[in-house]
Amino acid sequence: MHSPTDPFSSPTRWWLPSEGHEPDDGHYALEAALLHVRKSLFLVEKNGQLAVSHNGRALINASTDTAEASGNGYPLRAYVSPLPPEELGSRLFRERHGLRYAYVMGAMANGITSVEMVTAAGNAGMIGFFGAAGMSLAGIENAIDRIQSALGERPYGFNLIHSPHEPDHESAVVDLYLRRGVRCISASAYLRLTLPLVLYRVKGIHQDASGRIICPNQVIAKVSRVEVARQFFAPPPEKLLSRLRQQGAITEEEARLASRISVASDLTAEADSGGHTDNRQALTLLPIMLNLRDEMTAQHNYDDPISVGLGGGIATPESAAAAFAMGAAYILTGTVNQACRESGSSDMVRQMLAEARQADVTMAPAADMFEMGVRVQVLKRGTMFALRAQKLYDYYRRYDSWEQVPAADRKMLERDYFQCDFETEWQQTRLFFTERDPKQIERAEEDPHHRLALVFRAYLGKSSKWANAGNASRQMDFQIWCGPAIGAFNQWTRGSILEKPENRECVTVALNLLLGAAVAMRSNWIRLQGVSLPSGVDKYSPQPRAKLRAILEEDE
Repeated sequence: MHSPTDPFSSPTRWWLPSEGHEPDDGHYALEAALLHVRKSLFLVEKNGQLAVSHNGRALINASTDTAEASGNGYPLRAYVSPLPPEELGSRLFRERHGLRYAYVMGAMANGITSVEMVTAAGNAGMIGFFGAAGMSLAGIENAIDRIQSALGERPYGFNLIHSPHEPDHESAVVDLYLRRGVRCISASAYLRLTLPLVLYRVKGIHQDASGRIICPNQVIAKVSRVEVARQFFAPPPEKLLSRLRQQGAITEEEARLASRISVASDLTAEADSGGHTDNRQALTLLPIMLNLRDEMTAQHNYDDPISVGLGGGIATPESAAAAFAMGAAYILTGTVNQACRESGSSDMVRQMLAEARQADVTMAPAADMFEMGVRVQVLKRGTMFALRAQKLYDYYRRYDSWEQVPAADRKMLERDYFQCDFETEWQQTRLFFTERDPKQIERAEEDPHHRLALVFRAYLGKSSKWANAGNASRQMDFQIWCGPAIGAFNQWTRGSILEKPENRECVTVALNLLLGAAVAMRSNWIRLQGVSLPSGVDKYSPQPRAKLRAILEEDE
């Protein structure tokens, strides 16, 4: 089987075939073998070419004159162990949340991460977080009803977004989650910990018969700044616990036990994502967060380890594989889910996303933190939202009231932005805050500058809803949260079943990313053993759901 004059002379590793299982050679055989990630893969030399098998026996450190090897075997060039998609990431994270896959469908506001998407994720052994930000309490409770009815005990979560200008609404959302038994939230856009967030985390904390602390409410924080991550990795601040005790919101026992847990049960390092983002680089952000986690865990001696995952920029098998290879306990996707059929967005938005490239994104002022100058990442191709939103922020910074805005600019804003006069727009905004947060109205009636901010924020808030509704007359105003990952996703899916928006299903996308990540990681293991794979053999292309099921179930 082996020639001493070939480039692979003097092998010390041999592969012995089992009866009736000779190795298969050729480009197709290797490509097909890489897909079967549940099976061991032996890569051998056969007649000077690479060949593969899932069966047989390896001899390691065998000499060339071993009779058994030289008579029946082939030189073994590489071996890779099985890597099923459900073994990617952290087993601790999967078991904590009852998951089959370490895969999170992140919350996108205004119900873009929809009831249908959260349900699909839960039924597939993943977890999705309903995009509750920007929604009314009635809308959120309706989603709770539907998701709890559909999923029962299967995993799901809801978003809790930091609302510095609407603290009463944030508190009301937490009260709703506690009352309705929502046991897992995604805490996003936080700059500092708030009383409602801490209340959610510590409410109901107790010890079991063995003395182990049981914390029924899980918080998965989404963070891009070290100073914010440090707050989530620490126990709840004593001053907030003291206030909750004084209010009678928690017991003395809950406050005492809270000092032994971290605010976050898990934390997502949020890199260059759509929506709220600091445009951090994943290659530096994840290691920083992992090191900080280890430092804080050692400092506080927690009983339960904190899992750290990665989100932002994950849209291809290679990016998913890189995240897991760097130590991510799980991956979180966002932008690619908005492009799927189950999202709460519109067909118009899905088509716009399908045509987007990596550079077709930009930063724009955020509606929920407008006065603070916080920005979100949005799609710029096919919409003027980012330009118009920035103009509104400039007006807000420059003028203290609507009357101070130059007459020509006021006319332009009423014609192109509000499509009505300012007073009408204010009355509509006032009506919204009558239910949402009446304190905002009281302040605006005393402070013209705040009234200007509320009206401008109303435009920013409605721009996302126009996009979700597919309001064609408002396409130039669409606010579509989007990261540069969409360009990579569209390039990867080109020519495949997932190229067209109508074929993009969130679970099919997720399974393709996970299976593709396993293929990419095993291919890299082969390269690390000194074997160069033929060009293109390891390029995983998206498969339709039926073929995915056939591949995974056949291997089982």
